[in-house]
Amino acid sequence: MPDTPLFRLDALTIAFDGSPVVEDLSLAVHPGETLALVGESGSGKSVSALGALGLLPRNAEVRGGRHLGDTDLARLTRRQWQALRGGQVGFVFQEPMTSLNPLQTVAKQIAETLRLHQGLSGPAARRRCRELLEQVRLPRAEEILEAWPHQLSGGQRQRVMIAMAIANRPRLLIADEPTTALDVTVQREILALLAELRDAHGMGMLFITHDLNLVRRHADRVCVMHHGRLQESGEVASVFAAPQSPYTRDLLEAEPAGRPEPVGAQAPLLSARGLGVRFERPKRLFRRRPPAFEAVKPLDLTVAPGETLGIVGESGSGKTTLALALLRLTGSQGEIDFDGERLDRLHGNALRRRRRRLQVVFQDPYGSLSPRLPVADIVSEGLRFHHPELSREEVERRVRDTLREVGLPEQCAARYPHEFSGGQRQRIAVARAIILEPELLVLDEPTSALDRTVQKQLVALLRELQRRRGLSYLFISHDLAVVRAMAHRILVLKDGEVMESGDCLEVLEHPATDYTRALVEAAGLTPVRA
Repeated sequence: MPDTPLFRLDALTIAFDGSPVVEDLSLAVHPGETLALVGESGSGKSVSALGALGLLPRNAEVRGGRHLGDTDLARLTRRQWQALRGGQVGFVFQEPMTSLNPLQTVAKQIAETLRLHQGLSGPAARRRCRELLEQVRLPRAEEILEAWPHQLSGGQRQRVMIAMAIANRPRLLIADEPTTALDVTVQREILALLAELRDAHGMGMLFITHDLNLVRRHADRVCVMHHGRLQESGEVASVFAAPQSPYTRDLLEAEPAGRPEPVGAQAPLLSARGLGVRFERPKRLFRRRPPAFEAVKPLDLTVAPGETLGIVGESGSGKTTLALALLRLTGSQGEIDFDGERLDRLHGNALRRRRRRLQVVFQDPYGSLSPRLPVADIVSEGLRFHHPELSREEVERRVRDTLREVGLPEQCAARYPHEFSGGQRQRIAVARAIILEPELLVLDEPTSALDRTVQKQLVALLRELQRRRGLSYLFISHDLAVVRAMAHRILVLKDGEVMESGDCLEVLEHPATDYTRALVEAAGLTPVRA
């Protein structure tokens, strides 16, 4: 590794309106090296990178040394910044759907950076765009060039972002949470691709993440941040083997652990027989209608009282579609039995009355709560619908009791969702579901957007609620470490078809199919028993 750093921060300090958020941060990235910057949400990781490259709003005060090679970044003019960003420095942002322009095709967005930094246009730019998509190993490059962002999967959008970031052969690549909410197999592909591109172009890479498993496998050195301060840094193997900071030790111990309490043999609370979901494809003019798309191929499943059934698989495998079908929120074929009653035969008011007993917690704690309502109204909305006979005082009392049960102070009832962290928002979503005293809770990727420490807390909360209330869970996730801590049994889906199912530990430690084995290897799970 060369002695001269490619990118260097010396005592970087960032403050907003006089309040510091990053203090005295020093780090260095060398050519051909991956430096991981880790910590929980709010630790100052992303704001440090944005501040170093002049991307913060005007009320931000940035002090300290910032250098890219021999260039003093603090002295650049606006025109010099425009040449450097996207040229010498490439960015891969956390959420590609919000980073890509929804009103432009992939070709136009990649061609724009080629035009600005290399002056390429016309057929030459088109050829270079296609080469970049092929370089990031996107199949059917010509088709994807004409696609819009919403027509691509999460992994495809992230690859397009990487293609844009490397279009001008940057010296430094900053990857800010590039794999959040991606499947474990896609995560592995994306990070392997970044490493390959780093080695091929001799780039330095600053990898910002909260996932220590990814750091362990893909970074050379690591810097740990907490509340805007550097806690420790060094070679990944050394820091992980013998962490010096108590905070680093807490992070390393934050992976969800333990097992759910065992359940005895009981009659199923929920069962499905021959359950399938088909979507008709649109008919084209003067052409025969293509065959229907089978999102979920006919399958059987059961969930007992107090039991957690984990549903795992990659994006597009049919996990969420299966849950929506069980909840009668999308059309399906087959039988759905809930507590001895055929849900698939219920309609209108009869079905609405049963919804109190089946509730759902969605993946996104930001998008699933109304920003216009205070927490009290969000949590009590379903209660007021299903129990109109309750007085206002009784509703308020139940809201306070439920908020306390999920670990939130009752004073938060008057606040709005934007005033809470992601973990707190997810607790609000859980409170909204359990206030109706359901028997089955569908949890659709409830931990994917959360830090490991917050994930561990939420898993502990869900297990305690299950023990106390006897809840059954249908737990959908691509995070196998969380599934292992939550589920009694597991069902593995691929392209809408069940690949295998059975006892959770047995399936994860002794997978019977190559697909499940690939999921387990990509997740980097360590056995919990000999």
